[in-house]
Amino acid sequence: MRILGLDPGLRHTGWGVIEKQGNKFQFLAAGTINPDDKLPLANRLAELFESLSDVIKLWQPDTCAVEETFVNKNPNSTLKLGQARGVVLCVPAIHKIPVGEYTPNQIKKTITGVGHAEKNQVDMMVHTLLKNVPDKIPPDAADALAIALCHGFQNIFIR
Repeated sequence: MRILGLDPGLRHTGWGVIEKQGNKFQFLAAGTINPDDKLPLANRLAELFESLSDVIKLWQPDTCAVEETFVNKNPNSTLKLGQARGVVLCVPAIHKIPVGEYTPNQIKKTITGVGHAEKNQVDMMVHTLLKNVPDKIPPDAADALAIALCHGFQNIFIR
């Protein structure tokens, strides 16, 4: 089963693709989508939509996992994140790919065993569980791989 993990953001959306075979996982690819922040919001969302569509067409995942939105102190930031997240949920749905959603604490607990793990702990476990992940991977891409792993572990007994 090929899993696409997505860490939504308007400035940086991380994506990561892994392959699950039984209870083993293999890293395939990861990256970030960085819409031009000089563009109007609608154009940035369109750029996110198109770039994510390209990732899906290239990697053809069987399933997708997205991090749920947490509430920021700044309501404007939360609203913009929600708009980006809407695009991130919509694109796989358009391609008929099932989407799972996980809270940040669910992801951290699944990957590290601790629901309030630090970012560096999550990154270390991503590199431990997926042996061939490049050392210098962008943080949003590493988070997306953690989201994909969480989805794979949560569904380990389904397939």
